Amino acid sequence: MFTGNKGEWSECYTFLKLLGEGRLYAADAELNKIPDIYYPIIKIIRDEACGKKDYIHRENVIVVDGDTNRTVLEISADDCVRKATYIYDRIIKSKGPSFAIPQIEAFLNELKFKKLKAKSADKSDIRIVVYDLNTGMKPTLGFSIKSRLGGLSTLLNAGKTTNFIYKVTGVNIDAKMVEEINSIATKSKIRDRISAIKELGAKIEFIEMASDMFELNLQVIDSLLPSILSNFVLNFYQGRGSSLEELLKIMKEENPFNFDTRFNHNFYEYKLKGFIRDVALGMTPAKCWDGKFDVIRLNLQIRFI
Repeated sequence: MFTGNKGEWSECYTFLKLLGEGRLYAADAELNKIPDIYYPIIKIIRDEACGKKDYIHRENVIVVDGDTNRTVLEISADDCVRKATYIYDRIIKSKGPSFAIPQIEAFLNELKFKKLKAKSADKSDIRIVVYDLNTGMKPTLGFSIKSRLGGLSTLLNAGKTTNFIYKVTGVNIDAKMVEEINSIATKSKIRDRISAIKELGAKIEFIEMASDMFELNLQVIDSLLPSILSNFVLNFYQGRGSSLEELLKIMKEENPFNFDTRFNHNFYEYKLKGFIRDVALGMTPAKCWDGKFDVIRLNLQIRFI
């Protein structure tokens, strides 16, 4: 049975809606569709454990085995749109963190789906071959899908590979005190533990990233980026700010890395934007980052007000 959270079902919804409509529309800054600007979709490429499948949009949708180039299915494009609409309705109404939609189980099996979310070696959630009306070219474009139908989506998921390692200096803390601090299990336990450490008069200094790969990836973007991000993280858990805008303002005012700001260069803002851009367009913590974007950049704008 296919089960997934709202984000995973949103990817399935996007796949079926694009496949059925056959058009990839542009949008304005408020994500409103621009009806007159679009790419005609030639096909959507999906990688399954059993091999690649090409979903070709014509009057009907034709499913072709990517290895043998043999047509394995032909279905109505309108049926894809109807199924997408049904999935959308279920996503909106669902209350649980993960759920199934039994009514479309047979349809997804018919489409040769093995999993709800197709496998991918990069940050592209969907790969689409489009026809460029201006140039006549047929590029394959990768897109990362971020859904607003559930909770707020993230650009970078936290995990063992994204941990920052700090050291405590300035005071002698015995084993009993360490145990007491580590036993703090409140809802905001990290902030409360840091607060307890600071109350002892100790300093907390960044040492390194837990993952060598992630640290090197950050250094590819900017050699100081691991240290700069560690400052953001520490200030956040010290309760000094809850948004990037607030934390960036603190960083610019305190200038902990002693940049020459005589001419009002936006050192911290520029470096942070570079990090967000690369995470959005391909960089992941566990894979060597070569600076090549995996997903399509459509008027990406990052503003700090």
